[in-house]
Amino acid sequence: MKITLLLHNAYAVGATLRGTLALAAALADHHDVELVSMLRHREVPRCAVDPRVRLVPLVDTRVGSEDMAHPLFGEPAVDVPITDRHHHQYSRLTDLRAAEFLRGCDADVVIGTRSGVNVYLARFGPRQALRIAQEPLRYDTHSGLLRAELARPYRALDALVATTEAEAARWRAGLPLPGVRVLAVPAVVPAPDADADADADADADADGGTRIIVAAGRLVPGERFDLLLAAFSAVCAKDPDWRLRIHGEGPERVRLRNLIDGLGLAGRAELAGPRTPDGAEFAGASIAASASDTEASGPALVEAMRRGVPVVGTGRPPGPTELIQGGGGGLLVPCDDGRALAGALLDLVGDPEHRRAMGAAARESARRHGPEPLAERYRVLVEELRATRRSRSVRRALGLARSRARTLPRRAGRA
Repeated sequence: MKITLLLHNAYAVGATLRGTLALAAALADHHDVELVSMLRHREVPRCAVDPRVRLVPLVDTRVGSEDMAHPLFGEPAVDVPITDRHHHQYSRLTDLRAAEFLRGCDADVVIGTRSGVNVYLARFGPRQALRIAQEPLRYDTHSGLLRAELARPYRALDALVATTEAEAARWRAGLPLPGVRVLAVPAVVPAPDADADADADADADADGGTRIIVAAGRLVPGERFDLLLAAFSAVCAKDPDWRLRIHGEGPERVRLRNLIDGLGLAGRAELAGPRTPDGAEFAGASIAASASDTEASGPALVEAMRRGVPVVGTGRPPGPTELIQGGGGGLLVPCDDGRALAGALLDLVGDPEHRRAMGAAARESARRHGPEPLAERYRVLVEELRATRRSRSVRRALGLARSRARTLPRRAGRA
């Protein structure tokens, strides 16, 4: 097959982009794969692109480029929903280039990787191709206005892919799309580099592990680092040799710094700066922790588990519930329950054998997030979509007819 993946900016950096590039490389083992980047802001990508994968940029935003001088570059995009958070980065030139590319695309399968790009795919994607839209963010991350703007174009898709079963169910309930297969496929999390754990023996204790708990995420209220710090203070009361490192940046930094001082955790808990795109901050950790009630698929936790680090996480969908329950490798506690979180941390802190066994289970469980298994998931999905294309077209037409029938009485009443 020829498979085209549509990206916002393949020249940027981030965990989601690394996952997409890894998926493209895995697909290239058996297929003709190209990446189409809406934007290009630098000469070469920051993240490595497999040489078998073609990279096609559409709009060059580098200072001095010909595109910057194009008259449409200064006009706002109209084909991307104005409520999309990346709308300001697009222009009428982006609209034009995306439409031109997609109308002439000869791919068998086209995969969009975020909402704005998915709208381009739905509106201009080639009719002969299967059109698959990924939604890496939580359903309720999108505003109600954005979801309303997505409803009409998304009807033209063949499939909508969320990262968890819970999120797929929310999309099915909140945005009915007759004829569109709505399902869950986990986000791809590439394996860490072979040398990523070179420092894993630092700070080792007698059992061969470390006395380090690591958490990572945006320093925002929904990540509940305040709850994690309170729970960690209970750990320190029992075993003061343990350390907590929180990686990330955000508006809560000052408040969390003051909380560390107020809890008497200075020297034991630290705000360790930005996250790395590949999760290298988990190398050498004994426990990965998350008190978040906002994260959809827990990519940071997968990065930890791929390094054999057991996880303590909160269990409210769409948190890490599916991730941990799918194969072990961690402990789940209720959201907003600092005592339960402290208890789970203490269970692992006090039992190195349990930590090692759970770490081995975590590494095995995280394999299903690898590029190769998920490339196979997409292959199976494509076969299913091909086999059901006619029946889904019928359901789509019937759904559209019912929708029109419901609106006619309302229009007549207004007239």
